[in-house]
Amino acid sequence: MRSLRLGPVEREAALSAMAERELDVVVVGGGVVGTGTALDAATRGLSVGLLEARDWASGTSSRSSKLIHGGLRYLEMLDFGLVREALKERGLLLERLAPHLVRPVPFLYPLTGRAWERVYAGSGVALYDGMATSSSHGRGLPLHRQLSRRAALRIAPALKRSSLVGAIQYYDAQVDDARYVTFLARTAASYGAHVASRARVTGFLREGERVTGVIVKDLETGNTQEIRAKQVVNATGVWTDETQALVGERGRFHVRASKGIHLVVPKDRIQSATGLILRTEKSVLFVIPWGRHWIIGTTDTDWTLDKAHPAASQTDIQYLLDHVNSVLNVPLSRADVEGVYAGLRPLLAGESDETSKLSREHVVAHVVPGLVVVAGGKYTTYRVMAEDAVNAAVHGLGGGVPASVTEDVPLLGADGYKALWNNRGRIAERSGLHVARVEHLLRRYGSLIDEVLDLTAEKPELAEPLPGAEDYLKAEVVYAAAAEGALHLDDVLARRLRVSIETFDRGVSAAEPTARLIAPVLGWTEEQIKREVEHYVARVAAERESQEQPDDATADAARLGAPDIVPVM
Repeated sequence: MRSLRLGPVEREAALSAMAERELDVVVVGGGVVGTGTALDAATRGLSVGLLEARDWASGTSSRSSKLIHGGLRYLEMLDFGLVREALKERGLLLERLAPHLVRPVPFLYPLTGRAWERVYAGSGVALYDGMATSSSHGRGLPLHRQLSRRAALRIAPALKRSSLVGAIQYYDAQVDDARYVTFLARTAASYGAHVASRARVTGFLREGERVTGVIVKDLETGNTQEIRAKQVVNATGVWTDETQALVGERGRFHVRASKGIHLVVPKDRIQSATGLILRTEKSVLFVIPWGRHWIIGTTDTDWTLDKAHPAASQTDIQYLLDHVNSVLNVPLSRADVEGVYAGLRPLLAGESDETSKLSREHVVAHVVPGLVVVAGGKYTTYRVMAEDAVNAAVHGLGGGVPASVTEDVPLLGADGYKALWNNRGRIAERSGLHVARVEHLLRRYGSLIDEVLDLTAEKPELAEPLPGAEDYLKAEVVYAAAAEGALHLDDVLARRLRVSIETFDRGVSAAEPTARLIAPVLGWTEEQIKREVEHYVARVAAERESQEQPDDATADAARLGAPDIVPVM
């Protein structure tokens, strides 16, 4: 399989190809489920188009807790089927599909002193481990272990001695959610799918009651075109209801948005060699290792305001600080917070008013002839959702299409990754980079690392750190625009790189150097460079302002003070 780049030329070619002839399937939505659906369909031999209104993973799929997990807390709800399914997917991702992007992460669950708690929690984690190993895809992670208070404090000295009497340590996995989606889109394209971001579906084509395609506006040029398809899949997450409204049909189910916010703090603010999972009055709180940082999250509150830019309020931030500080020797303050991000979970609406009780299951339905809707679910089980969605589309095509094969289709960068990791010292010698830089690149690009290193061989200055974000190389910025579908400055700093949440200035000092690096790739003028930087700085300012507001309404109003990205015209 060849590695297909998602540069501006390839995007234009994909839009042209989609308009030339009727496709088997068009997928609307470029999050993890939409890109996964495109990959599933393409690897079955179908002709596929994939459309995303903004950037890949710009919605929920770049704003998660970045965990690949079975959902330990769902065992308490006796949702064994969901947990078993998710644990199987976790194992597949770790071992076969994306070992370069998904990796194990340890968590410590403090026990607080109730005599029954060690037996109760220990039994739950033992069942969790047992379900994982029984799936035949869970043996790559260490089994849980019971710890005394002394042993727990040895690996997590940041915890107050009074906050625990012992602990249980277990393992799950984590992923850079936005990068994973980009790899899904590139892998789908490599198998023949036509993929395009910044292509907004503004309507559906109809022949009588049947949906026969979509009307698409290219947000970069302003042009509108029709794309015809035998089946259309709506995979728009929290926008499912709005997309359904374009069809003029009442949906069979509804999706509610639940807001979850996360804080990012430097690694040295919490002395621990393991992540933490803490109980709250509503759910659980994670403290997750993230390179030289910690991610702390999440909240779980109903959100009915702007879905494109959910805002974190001062109240949200303080809620997380209060809960994590209840177990820390040295409390965190607002000054310790490097980054804040808010995301929306797409939950299937039920009778309960509490979002934490809404279903994390997914549904797939043929709402009208020619239109399949997939909604709900969780990041970890995206592949199962995608398979179910394509199965429904295949039924509409009349059958005769092979079954899903994505269980055995590694993403780009996965093949040969482990061998390259073992040879990282030689790669460092050959490239002239420090081995730590090579490890960083391998964990982001896997076996595609040579495509990035080729840039540094052609232009040695690209091997230098990016000013204002020294964890990343200049070459990674150029590669993001040339191969990973980044069309704007925000795409690079917020999703291809995670500078917007990993630096105290939220990437402002890196904005202009980044814009100048990608300008030649995207054909920007000096005027466009200035507009991109101004837009990014305004976005950061609006987010900071929203995070000082007391509630959702005022935070939303402040965040909307920054306009959306301005296209190249």
